[in-house]
Amino acid sequence: MKKENNLSRRSFLKSSAVAGAVGVIGTGTTGFLTSCSGGEKKGAIVPLKEPGTYYVPELVDLATDGKELKAGVVGCGGRGSGAAMNFLNAANGVTIVALGDVFEDRVNGLADKLKADKNIDIPADKRFVGLDAYKQVIDSGIDVLIDCTPPFFRPEHFKYAVEQGKHCFLEKPVCVDAVGYRTLIATAKQAQAKNLSVVTGTQRHHQRSYVESYKQIMNGLIGEITGGVVYWNQSMLWYRDRQPAWSDFEFMVRDWVNWKWLSGDHIVEQHVHNIDVFTWFSGLRPVKAVAFGSRQRRVTGDQYDNFSVDFTMENGIHLHSMCRQIDGCANNVSEFIQGTKGSWTSQGGHVIKDLAGNVVWQYDGEAEKANFKQTDPYTLEHVNLINCIRGNKPIEQASETGVSNMAAIMGREAAYTGQETSWDTMIAAQLDYTPKDLNIGKMDMSGFTVQVPGSAQK
Repeated sequence: MKKENNLSRRSFLKSSAVAGAVGVIGTGTTGFLTSCSGGEKKGAIVPLKEPGTYYVPELVDLATDGKELKAGVVGCGGRGSGAAMNFLNAANGVTIVALGDVFEDRVNGLADKLKADKNIDIPADKRFVGLDAYKQVIDSGIDVLIDCTPPFFRPEHFKYAVEQGKHCFLEKPVCVDAVGYRTLIATAKQAQAKNLSVVTGTQRHHQRSYVESYKQIMNGLIGEITGGVVYWNQSMLWYRDRQPAWSDFEFMVRDWVNWKWLSGDHIVEQHVHNIDVFTWFSGLRPVKAVAFGSRQRRVTGDQYDNFSVDFTMENGIHLHSMCRQIDGCANNVSEFIQGTKGSWTSQGGHVIKDLAGNVVWQYDGEAEKANFKQTDPYTLEHVNLINCIRGNKPIEQASETGVSNMAAIMGREAAYTGQETSWDTMIAAQLDYTPKDLNIGKMDMSGFTVQVPGSAQK
């Protein structure tokens, strides 16, 4: 993977009195206080990692021109349609040649959008429908798979794509259970061995404000990380009322964000973004989790609508994770990380404060808008993917995303059972969310029940 050796084109530093006191702290190697004798001065800023030892993407407006790349999209709903446009907007010389989904109307809907917005014709023989549509798309002559199906299907799609030598964009999350996690990690190793590039939909890794914040923390601006809190609290997400003509399978897949076998529950499907920021910035994985959650107002499916998780990380520090999807409650989608010298939060514009509460660094969003034409992280992740492919500098994000994904699974299972979960136990578990009678028609719905933690009072 590409390592950063040079200063970025702009540090995005807003000046402050404290910043002036500690020196100019940019995004490179300058600005660290040391004593004249060469020893470390009390209160000196000491990098957590030296620049060049950690990955930073090259977030340019448009990917470098190069070989033509043909992509296929599997999962043609809202996110698949969005990712298709992100890919096409990320570079010249890229196109989409095949589409697949379990529902024909989804395939035709994206085909119509591609024609209307990009003048791209997808012929009838490149529009695939059914549970095996992913294989047909992958075998159709594509270079890149864009996989945006409900998360349950992701590990098997990824596995087949890598077996066939395809680069991948995988929307998050990348798995919903332990069996899927092991498939994912094994496939990620195969992708590395084949020099294939894999980017995941944890778009904060390609969002300049988060990347610059990460660099400041690696530079040592908040000191050693001692803990954090991450949130995704919002109003109720969408749902679908069952229609008379729909089979059991069709109802659940069209309503997929409300069914735990398809989405992994919202702690995995959505809140993984925030958990991922902490595992990325800290470089730590959780060793155990204790949690609670409940179902209060969700209309369809078998999921919870709130979780609270206490993660113990590898070095003993704690991360508190909180997520909720209920109307009429306090909302907050952000991350907070505490260090020995200060703290960072994404809330209110990506700010670092010292222990006295003084702002020492803040990301300059206006400078980004002035210096770059492309500011959408959903497009920038495709810019980086294409550059890595064309530059023969493979990137493999699936295994890194697997850490935050498994953390979310640990938190979910801890809440479902009321028991403490551990990393070692979970990655070896036989936890498999595959329905026993998975098919495109009638299924036994009796097994899709809301989990109740603990034991009933006797």
